[in-house]
Amino acid sequence: MAGSVNRRWVVKQRPQGLLRPGDLALVEGAVPEPADGEFVVRVTHLAFDPAQLYGISFDSYRPAIPIGDVVDSFAAGEVVQSRNARFPVGMKVQGSFGWQDYCLVADSSEVTALRSESPVKALNVLGLTGLTAYFGMTEIARPGKGDIVVVSGAAGATGSIAGQIAKIAGARVIGIAGGPEKCRWVTEVAGFDACIDYKAQDIGERLAALAPDGVNIVFENVGGAVLDASLAHLAIGARIALCGGISSYVPSEGAPPAGIQNYMQLGLRRASMTGFLVFDYADRFEDAFATLGRWLDDGTIVSVEDVQQGLEQAPETLNRIYRGQNFGKQLLAL
Repeated sequence: MAGSVNRRWVVKQRPQGLLRPGDLALVEGAVPEPADGEFVVRVTHLAFDPAQLYGISFDSYRPAIPIGDVVDSFAAGEVVQSRNARFPVGMKVQGSFGWQDYCLVADSSEVTALRSESPVKALNVLGLTGLTAYFGMTEIARPGKGDIVVVSGAAGATGSIAGQIAKIAGARVIGIAGGPEKCRWVTEVAGFDACIDYKAQDIGERLAALAPDGVNIVFENVGGAVLDASLAHLAIGARIALCGGISSYVPSEGAPPAGIQNYMQLGLRRASMTGFLVFDYADRFEDAFATLGRWLDDGTIVSVEDVQQGLEQAPETLNRIYRGQNFGKQLLAL
């Protein structure tokens, strides 16, 4: 790629809270040249999720991104140089390409052809977001007809899809989101039966009114005080799918995030809380994609994306999630 420059966001220091100037650096370098078996992808769209900030800040199920390395991210793009016959020039692909203009791919095992003509759909319902909602709801939560399902982070990417999957199963779905505009979106666009505004309403009081006999399933994306409120309103035999805990993802120099006090309700209500990682189901991804694709095509699932513009905006695009500014999947077009 003669004359081209590869811009890359790299980690300079561990954040203390949201990303701030100095935590990351936008550096420039030459576009990498592929060796035998390798290829270069020009990144066109980046996908964002709350756990990315955690991955920059802390060790989790995998080590934190090393200082000096590019910020990791799932993305979509086009092959522009190739010495791999399976990935010819011009092929549209998706994989873990990171916050950069060009990605050299040496290990193609987790790179696939783009699953939709639309990169934004491919990185949402037909990406890890859709898979997480699908397996978390169908394998861990397992809703049935008449179940009362609570989904926190309901206006976010995973929560909005998870709630729609519960509706497909015949459940009554209550979302939890921040602000009247998001709550309207959750009910009017995503099709939930009700939505609790945690910024203006008492979650416990609203759950008591909306689910007087208790909640059968909780699909948890927030944790902390939000989860604690749901724990206090479980039905006998309830199941909690612990998908995420955005309330604890932002490191803080002040007080630690709120914990849970109502955990003994798990015992009293003979309930269970199960964590999961979507990668546990890697051998079944293709079947899930087929189902999700069918639901997307026939309108059973609504896919909504919030697309920002420009690689230089990547840090603030991730911060948008924590400020509650996104509806649906947060993406960035390069």
